[in-house]
Amino acid sequence: MKKLMLGNAAVARGAYEAGVSVVASYPGTPSTEITENIVKYDEIYAEWSPNEKVAAEVAIGASIAGARSMSCMKHVGLNVMADPVFTVSYTGVNGGLVFCVADDPGMHSSQNEQDSRHYAEASKIMMLEPSDSSECKEFTKLAYKLSEEYDTPVFLRLSTRVSHSQSLVEECERENVELKPYEKNIGKYVMMPGNAIKRHVDVENRIAALKEYAEISDINEIEDNNSKIGVITSGISYMYSKEALGDKVNYLKLGMVYPLPVKKIQEFAKNCDKVYVVEELDPVFEKHCKSIGVDVIGKDVFTLLGEYTPTMIKNAVLGETANECALIDETIPVRPPVMCAGCPHRGTFYVLKKLGLVVSGDIGCYTLGAVAPLQSVDTTICMGASVSAAHGMSKARGKEFNKKLVSVIGDSTFMHSGITGLVDIVYNKGNNTVIILDNSITGMTGHQDNPTTGYTIRGEETVQVNLVSLCKSIGVKNVVVADPFDVKNFEKVVKEEVEKDEPSVIIAQRPCALLKSVKYTGKCKINDNCKKCKMCLKLGCPAISFDGENIKIDKTQCNGCGLCFNVCPFGAMEKEE
Repeated sequence: MKKLMLGNAAVARGAYEAGVSVVASYPGTPSTEITENIVKYDEIYAEWSPNEKVAAEVAIGASIAGARSMSCMKHVGLNVMADPVFTVSYTGVNGGLVFCVADDPGMHSSQNEQDSRHYAEASKIMMLEPSDSSECKEFTKLAYKLSEEYDTPVFLRLSTRVSHSQSLVEECERENVELKPYEKNIGKYVMMPGNAIKRHVDVENRIAALKEYAEISDINEIEDNNSKIGVITSGISYMYSKEALGDKVNYLKLGMVYPLPVKKIQEFAKNCDKVYVVEELDPVFEKHCKSIGVDVIGKDVFTLLGEYTPTMIKNAVLGETANECALIDETIPVRPPVMCAGCPHRGTFYVLKKLGLVVSGDIGCYTLGAVAPLQSVDTTICMGASVSAAHGMSKARGKEFNKKLVSVIGDSTFMHSGITGLVDIVYNKGNNTVIILDNSITGMTGHQDNPTTGYTIRGEETVQVNLVSLCKSIGVKNVVVADPFDVKNFEKVVKEEVEKDEPSVIIAQRPCALLKSVKYTGKCKINDNCKKCKMCLKLGCPAISFDGENIKIDKTQCNGCGLCFNVCPFGAMEKEE
């Protein structure tokens, strides 16, 4: 039976049909739905791990124990898990092991554009790249076959458009895969220098064998349309190329993007007068082609930046133009990103802006604290960096600067990689103030549970990490829990904690407004006490606006959270049930 599936859902189906037993991941757009769909299959153990490194190690351990396993992450998550990934390239596998990495060209929800094909080459791990949902499922199953045949982990590379687009997928029965026997093998799995040197030989021999496989594999497919123009491409770029160019060119569609074939590319190019390489992000294919003596046209006509479109490809290859989309005469209002109405972080950033503090920020919904009118966040680097970077800023500029400085980090991000930064502050005699924005969920990626929520990925009750106890166990003596919507008290708490000459943690505790358990009632409205002072506008709430004459509240957006009540100095806000 065929079903319409997201690419991510198709990967999950492929893992199920391949007999996968263990999946460990950390949520990250655009990869999150892979693991969320895997939860639908009771035969597979699935978990949200505290971070991607832990997730990779769980999957590696399951593989060594004989199970087919998987770990899924976005491209920046691959940075976090790189350490064990590079080493498992040397150890090889027992049960099949697949790492699903989703790149984000265009940075729809990421802090950078990063091409994960470089990781495949650097770690010497095979990488496959599907172009639609059907291939997502089939390439996942193939990845396990190749993993066990060549004793290697395998990368499955996706992109935002492949992960989040839908196409038909044929569902098949689950393969009954028994656990591989577990045998102690110190030479293979204990990567101390003497053993690793020997395993490096196996890695190079494996790559040589995979290069031969790349020449004969049917996922590296030539489509001959009797044209003198050739296009070498993969993934979503293949789909865009087909839409733009149709049968006017020949195609070499690369399903295996590392290692790349040599002879197949050379033979393909011989039959063409011009060969274009169409690949989003970096010129990985282009450099390979030129290194083997194939003259291609690539980044001299295509951009290194963002996503491609069929129109862009059509113009570059055929010199033809077409409208990107239908045009309308009306002006479309802009929709800048903004924290939701009722967001618990809004009260925090309102206070930090009012106090004029330097704010070391982190990755999550709360990064939007950098957006007008709040404009509180000074820096955002990567997961967990708010804590460590603030420690560095403090050491660089001294104690007095530190009293103007705070870190903000979400509860999930704190569990991911903020704890070690806080340990660093305590151990190295810092006196930074860290604000943990505890909204009771992993918010930005769509409400996934984490170790602070008390529930597993399947909604089962589990031990809930107590943030107060955790921070105190690290050595932080000053730990305060405060409601960021109680603006006056929260301001008082922040002022007190930043003045202290020792580490301090403020837990800004209020649940995400979008959680089903949050039941705000009624709508806020403006009464006759309004003096048009515009203090409420400083909150940046999307429900509150000024039309040039009056303050207005949009009832379709207001959820009755009441934060504006605590900011208005004249009592001009009231609740309308």
